[in-house]
Amino acid sequence: MSKRILLVEDEERLLEVVKLNLELEGYEVTVARDGREALERFHQGPFDLILLDVMLPHMDGFSVCRAIRLENRKVSILFLTAKNSAQDRVMGLKIGGDDYLVKPFDLEELLLRVQRLLERSTEAKVGISELSFGGSTLFFDKHMAQDFRGNMIDIGKKEMMLLRLLAERDGETVSRDEMLDLIWGVDVYPSSRTIDNFILHFRKTFERDPKNPKHFHSIRGVGYRFVSNPVDQS
Repeated sequence: MSKRILLVEDEERLLEVVKLNLELEGYEVTVARDGREALERFHQGPFDLILLDVMLPHMDGFSVCRAIRLENRKVSILFLTAKNSAQDRVMGLKIGGDDYLVKPFDLEELLLRVQRLLERSTEAKVGISELSFGGSTLFFDKHMAQDFRGNMIDIGKKEMMLLRLLAERDGETVSRDEMLDLIWGVDVYPSSRTIDNFILHFRKTFERDPKNPKHFHSIRGVGYRFVSNPVDQS
């Protein structure tokens, strides 16, 4: 069975050239021309590899990568971009990219990198698979949790994506808008009240005193901050 590749590129000529060369190598290629379409196509997968431009309409490649990594830690992601600063490269790799190729690039080099990524083990990416805090434990890959009372709980897909986002940004404030963009998408999503309701549910489930939370903190007018190990554990 041929490997499936999602190619995300808004420059039409480059998209057609890369697509043709990948197909000549025997790969099955699906294309997307902006960030929204990239996530739509991703959900129609599965894919073995994603070639992802950074500067895209509607939703940039870094945001697309973050959204994908909330759901899938295994699919390989190769950034194709004109952004060539060291800071951009570090950012791309830090948020879950596997490789980073700067435009203009040699097609032979691209095909070699694609081959190498596809030959890699399909083992899970390095990332958070579980997290313990306040006597509770989240099992991200299993979509389950154990609360501080010892009860095992099934966690819904969107809830677990939100928990993973907060956990991976431990100690940082995440805005409601960013949560909605990364988890529901930038095209159609519910109101910010949905986020508030999820947080209330998390507090009832994981906080020993939901009215005085130690882990799920509200940042007025902005969003929320998750803290796995608060200084005051009393």
